[in-house]
Amino acid sequence: QVQLVESGGGLVQAGGSLRLSCAASEGTLSRYAMGWFRQAPGKEREFVAAIGGISHWPLYTDSVKGRFTISRDSAKNTLTLQMNSLKPDDTAVYYCAARKTYPPSRLQAEYEDWGQGTQVTVSS
Repeated sequence: QVQLVESGGGLVQAGGSLRLSCAASEGTLSRYAMGWFRQAPGKEREFVAAIGGISHWPLYTDSVKGRFTISRDSAKNTLTLQMNSLKPDDTAVYYCAARKTYPPSRLQAEYEDWGQGTQVTVSS
């Protein structure tokens, strides 16, 4: 089982930035697709962004395109989500997930391992 630990959440004003990190088990990022999902209060968990093997472009949900950037440092086994121009609608618990194959996916069911989540709160 892949161990995933998120960090970097917090409280920020609208228009501000946060950088989320996900520390993964040794060797994970070089072999797996990784994704970020979020769950807002009273809503279902939804896809945010994903990144696959070297030859796969990252995927984003439309509402975060141009504001969020997903990246990974395989040497450090760390997945990152840089979030800029944050909006109150971005408030949610953000989860990191790992998929034991190279192509990224928008589907939660295709990810086998999940972190515990980190809270992001954007005030207006």
